[in-house]
Amino acid sequence: MKSLAQLGLTARGGAEAQITGLAVDSREVKPGYLFAALPGARVHGGEFIQYALRMKAGAILTDAKGAEIAAKELAASDAALIVAQDPRQALAQTASLWFGAHPATVVAVTGTNGKTSVTTFCRQIWEELDLPGVNLGTTGVEGAWNYPLKHTTPEPITLHRVLAEAAQNGITHVAMEASSHGLDQRRLDGVILAAAGFSNFSQDHLDYHETFEAYFAAKMGLFERVLSDDGVAVINLDDPKGSEVAAICTARGQEIIGVGRHTDARLRLTGQRFDATGQDLLFEWQGRARQTRLDLIGGFQAENVLLAAALVTAAGADPVDVFDTLQYLTTVRGRMELAATRASGAAVFVDYAHTPDAVQTALKAMRPHVMGRIIVIVGAGGDRDAGKRPLMGAAAAQNADIVIVTDDNPRSEDPAAIRAAVMAGALGAGGTDSITEVGDRAEAILRGIDMLGAGDALLIAGKGHETGQTVGDTVLPFDDVEQASVAVAALEGWL
Repeated sequence: MKSLAQLGLTARGGAEAQITGLAVDSREVKPGYLFAALPGARVHGGEFIQYALRMKAGAILTDAKGAEIAAKELAASDAALIVAQDPRQALAQTASLWFGAHPATVVAVTGTNGKTSVTTFCRQIWEELDLPGVNLGTTGVEGAWNYPLKHTTPEPITLHRVLAEAAQNGITHVAMEASSHGLDQRRLDGVILAAAGFSNFSQDHLDYHETFEAYFAAKMGLFERVLSDDGVAVINLDDPKGSEVAAICTARGQEIIGVGRHTDARLRLTGQRFDATGQDLLFEWQGRARQTRLDLIGGFQAENVLLAAALVTAAGADPVDVFDTLQYLTTVRGRMELAATRASGAAVFVDYAHTPDAVQTALKAMRPHVMGRIIVIVGAGGDRDAGKRPLMGAAAAQNADIVIVTDDNPRSEDPAAIRAAVMAGALGAGGTDSITEVGDRAEAILRGIDMLGAGDALLIAGKGHETGQTVGDTVLPFDDVEQASVAVAALEGWL
């Protein structure tokens, strides 16, 4: 139990309350709880204040609109009322104070692609340094302590509870994914970061943000609002937005570690050599040359690894020790993951690429590793940014030899309509003989694998680590890696 003052809150009229818990869902309110009535996309949380009061909430946190909606009920209640200009930010700060200490070292990374890989590599580096760490994001909480999550960046009550529980379980280091939704909704506020990273920026989530400017502005909240002035910003300077991010951080006085091939990069990639199982890297740290081996497919993985190495270094680790760990890094589940191999040696990879830029990057990155043809299976999710669908088809057709368009997670939309949009982009960018539509994803995977000859490779794009396919309101069991393994076994007669 904590007072409003202990939670950094001031109620109207100087009212005080002893808080017994926090809730954003009125159905979870118990006597003495603080209920946060937040503005929503369709309904304002103020509509539910009356229900929270019936459940004997001790305090209500909302904005002026929420207070207006429930003015009658609030006037008749003894509950303390806190009206904040930004109630989401206030809730995040409150949750941080309610749940208590987080792990001592926390870093976060934002960007359209690569967040899961970067945070997972951070955790793997810490593990090699014998530091108890976890990565938190799309794949849940993984590492020295595990916990399932529903969202890449959980809502504040869940996020701060999980961070506090991680600390209680001996975790000292955390690498977090900072999604644009989470940043826009102030979910990370109240988290003290040692360093923050920027990977890249391309089209995604315009169904939510509506414009590229709003999407970019949401991501910049990580550096402009969450990372303190004395924090370290780790920036991929090779991305077209890298210089803009650097300018924002410079204006705040934050230390910058640039990463990439750019001449201004303190951690600079100077050479790559590819083979069938990975790549060798040459890089410089503040002008001093190093070499290492990565058993990872895809040139972009070098960028992810160096970004992770810079974040771990920025958070206090010795850079020489960090660089010595890179040779031991392993593939992140669903990120350019080798799923199966045919008897001929042809490889099948699964990747989470679900944006036009990610599809293009993945396919281009595969090319130096593949002697024969590249086949790609691609689709697009329903109830998401529809504008990227033809762009994904075009990216596939422009960078692969054979394209199979299939279903991803259609959700509430007509799968055929989604496929038609992807097909239109593919057909507009490639030869019709090399582009096929196969609606059933399992059949598409089987067909793609059946096409493979010696020296060829197949990329199954879009779902990565996911173990279900959402059709309507139903989540059907579906794992691309598992499907690939079954298909190879069936075609080779191993079943």
